[in-house]
Amino acid sequence: MTGKWPDLVAELDRWGETGHVASLWWRDDDAVAPTPELTALLQVAGAAPVALAVIPAEASRELPGFLDNAPQVAVLQHGWRHTNHAAAGAKRSEFPARRAEAAVVDELAEGRERLKTLFGPRALPVLVPPWNRFAAEFVPLLTKTGIRGLSSMASRQAAALPPNIASMDVHLDLVAWKDGRRFIGTAAALAGLIGHLQARRLGQAIRGTVTGILTHHLVMDRAGAGFLDRLAATVERHAAARWANTAELLAA
Repeated sequence: MTGKWPDLVAELDRWGETGHVASLWWRDDDAVAPTPELTALLQVAGAAPVALAVIPAEASRELPGFLDNAPQVAVLQHGWRHTNHAAAGAKRSEFPARRAEAAVVDELAEGRERLKTLFGPRALPVLVPPWNRFAAEFVPLLTKTGIRGLSSMASRQAAALPPNIASMDVHLDLVAWKDGRRFIGTAAALAGLIGHLQARRLGQAIRGTVTGILTHHLVMDRAGAGFLDRLAATVERHAAARWANTAELLAA
């Protein structure tokens, strides 16, 4: 799979030739307060809808007002405190299977209520578990706290969600976490993006109706911002591409 801008346009052209429109979804994680980095991300996004995963326990009272001028932003629940509760040596998770169900329910419910209080209807009932990990054993607990959507990193090994929980997975993380927390590079980003779009077009993709892109505004570098700026412009110009918003995914 090649990773050049003309290749992306060519893939979108193929979508158009089949009479379909490729939908993309943008999720950005770890928001807690107004920052220059968040301002920069929203400037790059422009009118494109962004699903902003906010850490409930750490969310500042200034963030709702900051977002007043960004109606395209939806607020999602990024766990509770973004605290690692995994066993020593295990992959980090705020909600590993070793935790008590009652504690998980309490944290999810408290997080949901705090976001509703701060952001009102902008706070949608979608859980984004920190580190994209949420024990399958706890999925049935989501509806007890009013959560109707779950967004993690897409995986063929993930258990199927119940019909009353919408899947909103992301498929492409733009940060190379083990390589200086920098942008993964245009070639790699385009290859991943085109690959998933092609798999969807050919009926080979894992569950989900959109191609999810994950960003982290706090570590977004200039190269990453440049990629996002060009991607947003490409989607805006192409008749066979569009940004999906979170509310429509919940209603699907």
